[in-house]
Amino acid sequence: MTIREAHAVRIEPVILTDESTVVGAYEPSERTSKAYQSEADLERAFIRQLQDQAYEYIQFSPDNAEAELISNLRTQLEALNDYRFTDTEWKRFFEHSILTTGGALDVVEKTQRIQEDHVQVLTRDNGESKNIRLIDKQCIHNNRLQVTNQYVATNAVRSNRYDVTILVNGLPLVHVELKRRGVDIREAFNQIRRYQRDSFWSGAGLFGYVQIFVISNGTYTKYYANTTRQDHITGNQGMQRQVKAATSDAYEFTSWWTDAANQRITDLVDFTRTFLSKHTLLAILTRYCVFTVADTLADRKLLVMRPYQIAATEAILQRINTSTNARQTGTLAAGGYIWHTTGSGKTLTSFKTAKLAAGMEEIDKVIFVVDRKDLDHQTIKEYNRFAEGTVSANQSTTQLTAQINDPTVKIIVTTIQKLSTFVGRNRKHDVYTGHVVLIFDECHRSQFGDMHTAITKAFRNYHLFGFTGTPIFAENAGSSGNVQLRTTAQAFGDQLHSYTIVDAIGDKNVLPFRIDYIDTVHSRDDVVDAEVSAIDTERALLAPGRIAQVVTYIREHFNQKTRRNRTYTLGQQRLAGFNSLLATASIPAARAYYQEFARQQQGLPSDQRLTIGIIYSYAANAEAPGDSLAEESTDPTALSADDRAFLDAAIADYNQQFGTNYDTSASAFEGYYEDISARLTKRQIDLVIVVNMFLTGFDSKTLNTLWVDKQLRTHGLIQAFSRTNRILNAVKSYGNIVCFRNLQAETDAAIALFGNKNASGTILLRSYREYLEEFIAKVAQLRDKWRPGEVITSEEAQKEFVTLFGQILRLRNILVSFDEFAEDNMGGLNDADLADYTSMYLEIHTQMRAAAEADKEIVNEDLVFEIELIKQVEVGVDYILRLVEDKRTQRGDGDDREIPVEIKRAIASSPTLHSKRDLIEDFVRSVSSNGTVDEQWKEYIAARMAAELDAIVTAEGLREAETEEFVGAALRSGVVPTEGTAITRLLPRVSRFRKAAAGQSHGERKARVVEALTAYVERFGDLA
Repeated sequence: MTIREAHAVRIEPVILTDESTVVGAYEPSERTSKAYQSEADLERAFIRQLQDQAYEYIQFSPDNAEAELISNLRTQLEALNDYRFTDTEWKRFFEHSILTTGGALDVVEKTQRIQEDHVQVLTRDNGESKNIRLIDKQCIHNNRLQVTNQYVATNAVRSNRYDVTILVNGLPLVHVELKRRGVDIREAFNQIRRYQRDSFWSGAGLFGYVQIFVISNGTYTKYYANTTRQDHITGNQGMQRQVKAATSDAYEFTSWWTDAANQRITDLVDFTRTFLSKHTLLAILTRYCVFTVADTLADRKLLVMRPYQIAATEAILQRINTSTNARQTGTLAAGGYIWHTTGSGKTLTSFKTAKLAAGMEEIDKVIFVVDRKDLDHQTIKEYNRFAEGTVSANQSTTQLTAQINDPTVKIIVTTIQKLSTFVGRNRKHDVYTGHVVLIFDECHRSQFGDMHTAITKAFRNYHLFGFTGTPIFAENAGSSGNVQLRTTAQAFGDQLHSYTIVDAIGDKNVLPFRIDYIDTVHSRDDVVDAEVSAIDTERALLAPGRIAQVVTYIREHFNQKTRRNRTYTLGQQRLAGFNSLLATASIPAARAYYQEFARQQQGLPSDQRLTIGIIYSYAANAEAPGDSLAEESTDPTALSADDRAFLDAAIADYNQQFGTNYDTSASAFEGYYEDISARLTKRQIDLVIVVNMFLTGFDSKTLNTLWVDKQLRTHGLIQAFSRTNRILNAVKSYGNIVCFRNLQAETDAAIALFGNKNASGTILLRSYREYLEEFIAKVAQLRDKWRPGEVITSEEAQKEFVTLFGQILRLRNILVSFDEFAEDNMGGLNDADLADYTSMYLEIHTQMRAAAEADKEIVNEDLVFEIELIKQVEVGVDYILRLVEDKRTQRGDGDDREIPVEIKRAIASSPTLHSKRDLIEDFVRSVSSNGTVDEQWKEYIAARMAAELDAIVTAEGLREAETEEFVGAALRSGVVPTEGTAITRLLPRVSRFRKAAAGQSHGERKARVVEALTAYVERFGDLA
């Protein structure tokens, strides 16, 4: 093997004693048996394999399971800590250090204990204190692994028998739910949801300690953290936990396990050999989980890193060790770069890498370098979300100097500009000879200039690593600058790990793209396509007529592309549609578009106007390396006087619209940048016009459309497009790109470069015709089996119907954003039939929820109900009132009280109107021929609201004024607060000396009031 060949395969000297957590390359094992395997057979084989991997098997008797589990926990903790508890010490330790307060936050509290407070203090009988470890995070193989199965939880709402649980030092930290081969793996996912609702919390609540869930049907196996979609579990009322309607994409937050080459390891046997090997599982539990920081404990989430993130982190740590041992620090051989596509979680990976590197005894500092002030803000915010206070931000070079001088500050986040200034001002400093790790974020950008050279010349004992979603290769490198510093490899060294956009879309970690190429936009009949396509000068492209045509197109298609007239739930808000960016070629182009939007929207009612923002700044390096987007600073003072004056006027418009107070001074503009980016992420602004800002490094899940009127190539194109493809919910199924220039060749080239030559089928959606043909075929299948409005009684038929109609809803969700959508017959699925089939779908959903609330065994809970997609086609109250007005006009005298069929159909097909059905039907029967329908509706609703609230106040003896105030706030926010004392102030005083009658205890009454007021707010929330 030549030296060049050895370098290509990255042969490292073997100096690490730890095994790799992610196996380098895995060859799937051959199945030894082709015979049918029952779920029981699968479980037995799984346990035997774990025993072969040195797990101890333990079984608990069904009649005394919890007591035996607690006894085993004591034994295991005694062994781990080499200490024997007295009975009184164990009782005291169990009550104070194992049990938690319970309630809605029980799982979060237990997660906090495992992740952050795993060393608990025991007060011994003699008064001394002793540290007791629940888990050993220093020497992970000191931990003892056991496996048990068929554990019976009897003191719960419903007796449950769990499949397989892995105990770490006696605590159930991993739970495995199995289904036989051929059964949908989602059934295992939903089984765990039932356990979370019905029994994990019961008794001592030890199963609340589970950190990781594994689901498998033998053929497919996935894992996820305990807080994945935990939002659907609320506090327990009485003994039963209540369940909110879970979003349809809950399962999408589970993860595949892979090898380091991103090849999935799906079979349970192979998954067990890798993920459940003792070293790997313990490493994940102790090193590769992140418990996020939030304002409240309820908002904290456990993140379990994905295999590609772990592989990248360990590749960097290994390179630090091997290059240090080989005395290669200060050279390219001591570093390298990570290619993880945009949206794949590079911040989490870099955070964990920086934290683990900073914990290495020989490392003095870890400096995380970003190349722009806005990314400095974003990175600090993300880092502090993972571990508040771990990262030191700095606002000036003086502060950076102080942090570098402080030996207690191990991790620093700074910009390349500030670090370069520090180097220029401090020619001799001890940090240059210290053992330093430099990590560059988004290293495809400005690290290729003089600043990069100056920094790497100053530091001598360093490791240099870069993270990028779009590396610079020879094919997309620029021709200017240092010929030795044009590619990512030249600047940072070897590629240590890759996870491309093809990998991410295949794993459903990011969305694919749908691209429209608009060559002519409402052009005159005498202008042929070739003439428009041939326009090749920016002057012609800035022609007022063309700008006007583009703006007209955006306004006419905005609702369709961004789904603005649809709604979905984000957190506790109901939002209308998504939002977008308009990428322009230059500041003059951005200004022209802003003026044209203002001109076309002048005089329109406010509810018909799009909210438009604009942001640009001075780009010092207009000729960016390769095909990068030029960098714009967050200091606009270098703009020309005219450009700055225009921006000041636009910011004044923004201030008037949002009640803010920004301008183009350096400090105020920074606030404007942060405010407009926050409004983008919260869907408070419809469209922001940019030149280069927000096209790299900006993440917003509510952004789904990019309007493009600028040339983009290779990594600049992928970076810009990737602003739209963050996963949010079932409604957002792809990133929408609308190009007003012909970028098809550039798109194909970029996909080939950053995916592979066959990647377009994965990265781009299929054609409209393909989706339409599949949709029509599914509709035909639906019509062959069920008539619109038919009652389906068979459980098997219900399951088949829900699955098929869900597929139709998902296809329709994709089709509606195509311009051709309205012109096709859609397989004969007219509005009336769609409403009837939707009613059938909702009726099945209602039956299953009713069964859950009645403590009955839930039928077909493995089904995924696309309620968010149903809400995209539902009608609202306004539509119903228009129908009422039409019918009143037709009937004249108002004597006919029969509710028309189209009104019944519309109400039945709407999940939002389900709880309001009696209100609407009573109103329709009572509407008078005098006065407008709208006025009568308002009076009717006001009267019903008052009457129903009065009934609740009377039934529960609530304080009338306080209740009215409380409910008014809840109607405005859409949420009934259950924490704090607000709800308690409504309740009548109860004597602490009088024994409460049945059902009259404070807790029972509070739960009943919360339930009643929640139903009230849901019923009247969007009617008030």
